[in-house]
Amino acid sequence: MLVVADGNVSYGSSRSIMSNNYIYNKNPDSSVSISKMDVIIPFSPDVPCDNNGQRMWWAFLASSMVTFFGGLFIILLWRTLKYLYTVCCHCNIKPKTKEKVINPGIIQADGTIKTDKDEPPPPASEVGWMTSVKDWAGVMISAQTLTGRVLVVLVFALSIGALGIYFIDSSDPIESCQNFYKDFTLQIDMAFNVFFLLYFGLRFIAANDKLWFWLEVNSVVDFFTVPPVFVSVYLNRSWLGLRFLRALRLIQFSEILQFLNILKTSNSIKLVNLCSIFISTWLTAAGFIHLVENSGDPWENFQNSQSLSYWECVYLLMVTMSTVGYGDVYAKTTLGRLFMVFFILGGLAMFARYVPEIAALILNRKKYGGSYNSTRGRKHIVVCGHITLESVSNFLKDFLHKDRDDVNVEIVFLHNISPNLELEALFKRHFTQVEFYQGSVLNPHDLARVKIESADACLILANKYCPDPDAEDASNIMRVISIKNYHPKIRIITQMLQYHNKAHLLNIPSWNWREGDDAICLAELKAGFIAQSCLAQGLSTMLANLFSMRSFIKIEEDTWQKYYLEGVANEMYTEYLSNAFVGLSFPVICELCYVKLKLLLIAIEYKSETNESSILINPGNHVKMQEGTLGFFIASDAKEVKRAFYYCKACHDDITDPKRIKKCGCKRLEDEHPSTLSPKKKQRNGGMRNSPSCSPKMMRHDPLLVPGNEQIENMDVNVKRYDSTGMFHWCPSKEIEKVILTRSEASMTVLSGHVVVCIFGDVTSALVGLRNLVMPLRASNFHFHELKPIVFVGSLEYLRREWETLHNFPKVSILPGTPLSRADLRAVNINLCDMCVILSANQNNIDDASLQDKECILASLNIKSMQFDDSIGVLQANSQGFTPPGMDRSSPDNSPVHGLVRQASVTTGLHIPIITELVNDSNVQFLDQDDDDDPDTELYLTQPFACGTAFAVSVLDSLMSATYFNDNILTLIRTLVTGGATPELEALLAEENALRGGYSTPQTLANRDRCRVAQLALYDGPFADLGDGGCYGDLFCKALKTYNMLCFGIYRLRDAHIGAPSICTKRYVITNPPYEFELVPSDLIFCLMQFDHNAGQSRTSLSHSSHSSHSSSKKSSSVHSIPTANRQSRTKAREARDKQNATRMNRMGQEKKWFTDEADNAYPRNIQIKPMSTHMANQVNQYKSTSSLIPPIREVEDEC
Repeated sequence: MLVVADGNVSYGSSRSIMSNNYIYNKNPDSSVSISKMDVIIPFSPDVPCDNNGQRMWWAFLASSMVTFFGGLFIILLWRTLKYLYTVCCHCNIKPKTKEKVINPGIIQADGTIKTDKDEPPPPASEVGWMTSVKDWAGVMISAQTLTGRVLVVLVFALSIGALGIYFIDSSDPIESCQNFYKDFTLQIDMAFNVFFLLYFGLRFIAANDKLWFWLEVNSVVDFFTVPPVFVSVYLNRSWLGLRFLRALRLIQFSEILQFLNILKTSNSIKLVNLCSIFISTWLTAAGFIHLVENSGDPWENFQNSQSLSYWECVYLLMVTMSTVGYGDVYAKTTLGRLFMVFFILGGLAMFARYVPEIAALILNRKKYGGSYNSTRGRKHIVVCGHITLESVSNFLKDFLHKDRDDVNVEIVFLHNISPNLELEALFKRHFTQVEFYQGSVLNPHDLARVKIESADACLILANKYCPDPDAEDASNIMRVISIKNYHPKIRIITQMLQYHNKAHLLNIPSWNWREGDDAICLAELKAGFIAQSCLAQGLSTMLANLFSMRSFIKIEEDTWQKYYLEGVANEMYTEYLSNAFVGLSFPVICELCYVKLKLLLIAIEYKSETNESSILINPGNHVKMQEGTLGFFIASDAKEVKRAFYYCKACHDDITDPKRIKKCGCKRLEDEHPSTLSPKKKQRNGGMRNSPSCSPKMMRHDPLLVPGNEQIENMDVNVKRYDSTGMFHWCPSKEIEKVILTRSEASMTVLSGHVVVCIFGDVTSALVGLRNLVMPLRASNFHFHELKPIVFVGSLEYLRREWETLHNFPKVSILPGTPLSRADLRAVNINLCDMCVILSANQNNIDDASLQDKECILASLNIKSMQFDDSIGVLQANSQGFTPPGMDRSSPDNSPVHGLVRQASVTTGLHIPIITELVNDSNVQFLDQDDDDDPDTELYLTQPFACGTAFAVSVLDSLMSATYFNDNILTLIRTLVTGGATPELEALLAEENALRGGYSTPQTLANRDRCRVAQLALYDGPFADLGDGGCYGDLFCKALKTYNMLCFGIYRLRDAHIGAPSICTKRYVITNPPYEFELVPSDLIFCLMQFDHNAGQSRTSLSHSSHSSHSSSKKSSSVHSIPTANRQSRTKAREARDKQNATRMNRMGQEKKWFTDEADNAYPRNIQIKPMSTHMANQVNQYKSTSSLIPPIREVEDEC
């Protein structure tokens, strides 16, 4: 219903929109003249909207202005009255106070004076109802409570909704007639504004300063948007007006997102703040231009208006702020142009400041921010720590090796520094299995991004070349603490640099090695590898190759590289043994696997009667195989190891080709009806992991293997010879001054068969951890007389720092000096040593990588260039009673010990066995001047590494992935190289930092009965008949059947394949040769030898001892007899030489006591150095040509 100008009523549409011509009265010829101020204000909603061209915008604006200024006046008036009241009250209080001062007391009726102190205190003021209401309102709007957060978010959402309604209504004329009961958008807008009014009331009540609250931006927005809505309902008329001010609510967008925990980083908060301020200002200014341009100037009777949509105004403001100004859209009204003048000043400044900053924040956002999205059915691991091109490439090369079969694991790298171009290219090459995210494991938010709670494991890489190893270990320990604090059940494998820092991991409550947590101590393993090379040269290379993934490289030429690389292709795997092996002894199963399955079984996981799991390396024939036993194999790939699991005697007994051994029908039947005794099998991509109940323990035989009755009777329970665990030889702590040798004392001591450790270091150097080098050489599975003396040559200041961990080991001496001094090296008889170890503690203090190994390289070259007089060396060895290494004739000719390695005295430093530690792999090219290794050749392909004369810590990187796929691998390798270090021993060292002596008991002595690594020579001994053209497989079976010795490799002369004699004494390693591999007499065989209980008894009993056969032996199975008729003539000759040497020893007059830490019942030896006679020189030549043996002269020992 519309009211026409003449007063007649026109019925039609309930909502009529006045056209621009009609509203603005642009037709001058119109018969209807409208007065500017001639308006009629209706008094009820029933009065129809006057559509005769009258404008009511001033009524809407007046409602807002009256509300704002009226409220402001009331607040100011209230403050003025309150101030005046306070001033008046203050004036009235002063006289009363003065009167109280003059009259401090009041005389009562009884004459006593009543003071103010006697008056009762005024009652405590109670909280008024206004204060309570104010506190309640503050709680309601506070974002710190759930109600407050919900209310704040709801107000913001409704404000955006009201702004959306404004966008819809902006397409209509600025002022129009609307019926509230029929206009849906007006009803919604009314509901929103009622809610805004209630929220405004809560804010007003909760405000402490009402005046500042009244002038806030949000309050001003409410003043100019809420009252006009009520006027619209009253007048049945709508005015678009200042509703665009709702866009200012966008400024609070970042606060809302923070309340919802969506924004957490400073950059994201700053970015949202800048964007919200820019957009809200832009939209608000566009709304004002839209209002004035579509309305016109009031003083121009609204005749200069133009029709612009709201979005055209948005466009106009953008080109204005950017100073482009195309001119296609511009302001015509005076109000619009005046506004544009001032807006350009502020808008241009805002545009110039905000836009570049927003662009910088967006472009500089972390490229690798994001979160990891796991793939269904695929596990993932998180790798953190020291992430560089070298460490990542080495890790990926081993982890993703093709020999691991199908590695269905995604690798997520997390590092706080973005990768460089080379590392980024490496990630792109492996994009299907590798992802990188920028962040820190110390930040729980970043841990959530990489889904650490669902990761299969977390691997922490260490910086092996850092100048401060303790600081690096502390950083990695903090990473472990952070990860375990976030998710205690996550499996962590971390690298540690220093052995003593492993103790700090035990302080973490959720650290549990039984659940798969492992710490790979590089210093411990590096020293252990080098120590094992002192016992069997080249073993460090063989073990490093076994635990690394190497691809097979085929070479057709008959060179030493061909045989070396065939062995390099072998790795260590684990697999459960088939039930066909149940009940058989370990030697029988080992022979069957080698001959028929072409697999080398070296150890098993054995469960005792108490259901405790331990790893037994080459146990004797007393160990019978159990159902579900886990075996440790040496093979070329994971598929070959499956043969041990699939083997069935009924189906595969007559098969000669091992490749045909696959899963048979019997095995499928077993899978359908699994035995309750067999453990649950866990496949980890080519490796097996023991069940959680079978936690790996140290290698220890069953209590059946306690010493025999004869040993227990001879055991002195009052003497401490071993540590409390029985795993290492022990002696009371000694002061360092007692083991220091001068150069003259060292020369008179006449060392032989010893280990020389050349160490570079000073007071400021980081500790190498020499205890880890000494412990394997003092393992209790050696008898006391078999221990090699250890002589350290280096700075006394440095060795004093290390001595605290070495003072409980026997046969350790120190020669202060420098390894570069030839006089010091000659004093310790380096030409008669079994091994010379060259270490440096100063390697990581040099920035230039090529110079990090300069000291070790110079020392190695210095030793190799030395020349020696062979006659003096043999004379000294004979005079002192030590034969060259392995020349121990205390064992009979039929003992396997008779075939141990024997090294004659050398005349040139090139023949001295040396192992040099390197930091930089490329520096290996400087060790051998006669090789043709390319500088870019990988370390394992170089001649010094293949020969076992060089060792780099980088080869231990592969243990990270090997431990992940099989957590038993680390236990096995630590058992092999550390001499028997266990978690229990680590806990003890963490408490006392030193070994604790213990009395010999049957339980501790049982721990001595474990295998050790040795080298057997084929030119003499019980295997001499196989040395010339025999098959390696025959040697393997004979050693296993006869002596329970497990052979696993060959140490061969480099030029042995040529056939002609060669002056080159270099040897290289051949791992796990095939059965038909041909042997040569000069070969040395790597083997795992059983503990010899009888080797510690007197030589008289040993020379006449006889041993039972392999099948019926119930005592030690280490030594067995073979016919000795062919050796009787040589035995008589040796007895004659023994008498001659004994007569000469009685005539010695010059005295020099050997090491002061010998066994208590050992006799001191008197030594006299005499010139060599012609007869003795002839004996030397005879020894070198015929390998005849020099009889030993030793102190008598009575061990356990």
